[in-house]
Amino acid sequence: MPRRYQKKKVSLRGWRRHGHGNVKNRRGSGNKGGRGNAGLKKQKWTYTVKYAKDHFGSKGFVKKGKVKKLPSVNVWEIEKMAKAGKLKQDNGVYTFEFKGKILGTGSITVPVSVKAVKVTEKAAEKIKSAGGSITEPKEA
Repeated sequence: MPRRYQKKKVSLRGWRRHGHGNVKNRRGSGNKGGRGNAGLKKQKWTYTVKYAKDHFGSKGFVKKGKVKKLPSVNVWEIEKMAKAGKLKQDNGVYTFEFKGKILGTGSITVPVSVKAVKVTEKAAEKIKSAGGSITEPKEA
């Protein structure tokens, strides 16, 4: 045992409780505020905040029945991007690749070649009537 601990022990000789109060104050887990992780949201909250930040909450797993929601873009947004010059242009036809779903809200007047995961019927109709085309990605 290091000297610094022996020193305190020796200096407290003759003092019955060695500076820890009543005998009952050092008995059982009630003295510590419970066993293990008991009280992490109450009396041991400062410990949780400092050392066990990730103890509460869920992470890492997806529920079996949960369906991932695809990102979506409307037809009018595609036209807006084409007019702003954000899409590539080949022979007067703009190309738009998107890993999501294309919805049919709004109108489109610019011919656009679209490649997306899903395209609604209304959107497909509007894109084709504007002189564009739709290609769906190959499934693996």
